[in-house]
Amino acid sequence: MTKLPVGLLLTAAVSLGVTLGWFYLHNVRKPMLIGLHLLLGAGALESLAVLLHSSHAADAPGVSPGIVAASLVAWSLFSGLIRPLFAEARPKQGNALLVTHAAAGLTGFLVFLFWTVHK
Repeated sequence: MTKLPVGLLLTAAVSLGVTLGWFYLHNVRKPMLIGLHLLLGAGALESLAVLLHSSHAADAPGVSPGIVAASLVAWSLFSGLIRPLFAEARPKQGNALLVTHAAAGLTGFLVFLFWTVHK
């Protein structure tokens, strides 16, 4: 498997995430776009896992940037999924999860790009 489908899915998820962040800062909610963002992120993580499995990056000595990218994207997916559980009762914790969601997603995307360029 090539890195192109993973890169396209991650690019689409990050681009939509930036757009949703802009909407969030302007108090606009777009549930359909949030659902699409979730599907793109989950698809990107799944295709990244398949890429890692097929490329045998885990067999190499040391920690592969692909594994780091997958870990960050997985944390981003998890923190984005549990955020609604905290947002109502504890707004500060909900906002903290949103910040970690965005930071982990962006960092995972950048690590993936680094891995793509330097491999």
